[in-house]
Amino acid sequence: MQENNISYDIRGAIYTIYKEFGPGLLESVYVAALKHMLEKMGRKVFREVAVPVFLEDEKLEIGFRLDLLVDDMVIIEVKSVEQLAKVHHKQVITYLKLTKLKLAILVNFNVDDINKGIFRKVNNL
Repeated sequence: MQENNISYDIRGAIYTIYKEFGPGLLESVYVAALKHMLEKMGRKVFREVAVPVFLEDEKLEIGFRLDLLVDDMVIIEVKSVEQLAKVHHKQVITYLKLTKLKLAILVNFNVDDINKGIFRKVNNL
């Protein structure tokens, strides 16, 4: 699966960034660093991707923004919080459903062990 190859690169970038910076910085720093690292790997990365929301085939005057979208296939949602809440996990699942994408990575950089801060979310993968 192509998503799995992308996920492998994302995890590699996350480990590199965490090793370089550690925990405690603003989310925006980690987002910028991930974008940079993944582009160096040859990935197409878009930041703050606007996603419209539709209800009954009508576009609502509201939407949401993905932190990062990699190769038009994988969402990365970046957090730098003391502890992820259940709503963070639900949010990423909802993003997958609304975009009809199959894979997202939720990462919280504000942890002592980055392995405990990376979560893979799937939608019919």
